[in-house]
Amino acid sequence: MDTLQSWCGVECTVNRTHAGYRDQTRLSGHHDRIDDLDLFAELGFSAIRYPVLWERVVTGSGALDWSWTDARLDRLRSLGIRPIAGLVHHGSGPPHVDLLDDGFAAGLGDYAGQVAERYPWIDDWTPVNEPLTTARFSALYGHWYPHARDEGAFWRALLNQIDGTRLAMRAVRRINPAARLIQTDDLGRTYATVPLAEQAAFDNLRRWAGWDLLFGRVTRHHPLWQRIGKFGLEERIARIADDPCPPDIVGVNHYLTSDRFLDHRTERYPPDTHGGNGRIAFADVAAIRVLDPAPAGLTGALREAWQRYGTPLAVTEVHNGCTREEQLRWAADAWDDCVTLRQEGVDIRAVTAWSLLGSHDWNTLLTAPGNYEPGIFDVSSGTPRRTALARVWRDLPAGRDRHAVAKAPGWWLRSDRLLYPPLSHPAPRPAPQRRPSAPPLLICGASGTLGQAFARACDRRGISWVSTGRDTIDLERPAKIAATLDHVRPWAVINATGWVRVDDAEDNEAACFAVNATGAIALAQACAERGMPSLHFSSDLVFDGLAQRAYVESDPPGPGNAYGRSKAAMEGGCAGLPGVLIARTAAFFSPDDHYNFAVAVTDALAAGRPFRAAADQVVSPTYVPALVDTALDLLIDGMEGIVHLAGSDAVSWATFARRLAAAAGHDPSMIDAVPGSALDLKAERPAQVALASTRVSGLLPLDVAITGFLTGLAEEPAAARADLQRAC
Repeated sequence: MDTLQSWCGVECTVNRTHAGYRDQTRLSGHHDRIDDLDLFAELGFSAIRYPVLWERVVTGSGALDWSWTDARLDRLRSLGIRPIAGLVHHGSGPPHVDLLDDGFAAGLGDYAGQVAERYPWIDDWTPVNEPLTTARFSALYGHWYPHARDEGAFWRALLNQIDGTRLAMRAVRRINPAARLIQTDDLGRTYATVPLAEQAAFDNLRRWAGWDLLFGRVTRHHPLWQRIGKFGLEERIARIADDPCPPDIVGVNHYLTSDRFLDHRTERYPPDTHGGNGRIAFADVAAIRVLDPAPAGLTGALREAWQRYGTPLAVTEVHNGCTREEQLRWAADAWDDCVTLRQEGVDIRAVTAWSLLGSHDWNTLLTAPGNYEPGIFDVSSGTPRRTALARVWRDLPAGRDRHAVAKAPGWWLRSDRLLYPPLSHPAPRPAPQRRPSAPPLLICGASGTLGQAFARACDRRGISWVSTGRDTIDLERPAKIAATLDHVRPWAVINATGWVRVDDAEDNEAACFAVNATGAIALAQACAERGMPSLHFSSDLVFDGLAQRAYVESDPPGPGNAYGRSKAAMEGGCAGLPGVLIARTAAFFSPDDHYNFAVAVTDALAAGRPFRAAADQVVSPTYVPALVDTALDLLIDGMEGIVHLAGSDAVSWATFARRLAAAAGHDPSMIDAVPGSALDLKAERPAQVALASTRVSGLLPLDVAITGFLTGLAEEPAAARADLQRAC
């Protein structure tokens, strides 16, 4: 068996809804950045799933515009990356056709022939990505065009894509007889309670339909023959069986949500999981969140595909839209699973790093603007930035040591994966995996607001951590720093301690400076000397507020008070030190800390007291849970230098308070908007210190953050943790 290859792919979906087309290549900015391909090549991938999409090449007039594709495929060829050409990716073709149009298959075949004539050197093809999944979303569930919702339409949509694939490969092979079909689809397994056993059995048969059709297996003896045939499609499936187009490689896409569990006891689950089949109402949830032991997952899907077809396999999408360490763990687990299966004799050719540039809007199933999930690169700022996934995918084939956080089990292997009352199923409980021990993260100042927030985030994310108090690392007495680092030997250090009393610093500038500047610099230097990344926090108060715009990382500091001067001195003293990341942030608020502005506002209003807030001081309120999650991701990524991490809204303190009041159900008029000078604050406050970033995207919009804050105030911690896990 040849060496296991690492492939990659860009999320390139062009899907269609009543509102028009949504093009992931444009959303990611890749459409305008050919140099992205050079970044991909640096990571050593041997092949890339790449769009030569029908919808993107056919112009509004019906003419073919090859200019974009010509330039990209020429660049890939010169870089030595083999393209796997995708012609339709969750799409329905140009505007003149759709998945229920009898002309879809012939049109795709004609287009494939034109692509092959233009690029006869391309050997690997995926004419239609995930035909079964696309048919379900477009013709059974109605999410995508043509928005049908009946089983007959589903089967017609699937057959049109299968026929399109057959005709496409026939046209391609007339020009390149050696061309290979790499046929992808999502593959999971459905589990169910006894009343839904029949539904689960059908789902577990239907999941193979696309591949079975291409392999010519759907004959009169196949259990789906009559089911499909009753919609008047017998003649079509007979033609496919007589002239099949077996894939050369079966491409398995398996996500953490691919395995499903159906439960007739809907009261156990949230309303948004409820559905039915016309006979029985049921909840449909990710099996990993309810079954114990856990379902077989990717390993099970690959074993089943190999047993069914005996054809070479590839994992053609590996992506987990979660926090960075969970993304690393999922990638490493997928690679390790494939290595193990190959040792058992399963012919797996490649594992694919999916979503090189991340993906947009999948939380809305591509039906509306939604969330962005970073991938191997983060393009949220408009410029691709390597994440820690880049190093993992570069190192996996070489067997190099992995990032410390990647050595811990992912949430899918931990007990906290269970969000619902656990249910057993007849499967052997896997033996606990022995994982190499990994060094911890060191949090300095874990008893403070920021340190406690990091500790909670690490617990939730399965990141091992230790903390220090002033008896071990006292930034006013830096002599102990080196000894503590040598004893703990952390993979990174978070400096969450410091002088935080802005007004008190005016009369105690030397003491403030000793902690915020001298001690912090000593810690950063000691970490740099040992090759340990370190994260430190600065403030919007390093700026004078005269810019009349949001400040970015490159703006020079000009502090107007003692606290700001201490932070500016820390930044200067750390400049150029390797591995040092400094996050400038502002206006913390959190439901877990009772000494912040937002809590003060809600407490006062709840007691019926008015609250005074400055109307002439503009800041970027920052929700602490979002801050620490993003900061942890960037620390894992190895980012260095100064970065602004703050909320995406710039508002006055008075406006912030009024939006809090309104969201909490209080009268916003109880907020007394006053000049900042009326608040009798000793330290000078700048008029406008909103923060923006040229390196990362802003944190949560203020209204979203306020909702999280108020929910957190009302919830028990365990429930809050469950919600955060559900988001992954």
